[in-house]
Amino acid sequence: MYEIGCILIGYLYGSIPFALVIGKLFYNTDVRNSGSGNLGGTNAGRVLGKKAGVSVIILDALKAVVIFLLTDYLSSILHFNNDVKYIAGLACIIGHCWPIFAQFKGGKAVSTCIGYFLCIAPVWALLSLVVFFIVLKISKYVSLSSIVASLSV
Repeated sequence: MYEIGCILIGYLYGSIPFALVIGKLFYNTDVRNSGSGNLGGTNAGRVLGKKAGVSVIILDALKAVVIFLLTDYLSSILHFNNDVKYIAGLACIIGHCWPIFAQFKGGKAVSTCIGYFLCIAPVWALLSLVVFFIVLKISKYVSLSSIVASLSV
């Protein structure tokens, strides 16, 4: 039962659209109405500015980290299957892509996946970030950088 609760919490926390929250709260702007219409850090950066974009990217990455660590902690004190942290992290990613709080239209979960990979394979995640920034510097395309970095993992 605890496992199902952790997975549900993972999905719900992943469903918080930080791009929408920051846009509405601090800029009185719905990022879905501009740019790509996506609820991710890249579109938030395009629409709201670099500071907001970086904030959204960090908050989206922390989604998976928080859920992973919370589930790991809860499994140790409540004595249930520790491996559920991997599924709860994936539920967080699914929540970001299809958020219940934003009519199931979310982001592409690049940042949330990086946060997840930082928990399960930190060295590979950091290497993929290096790849991301190298490709971004060369190409100036976030989408290409995200794809190449994902393939490098």
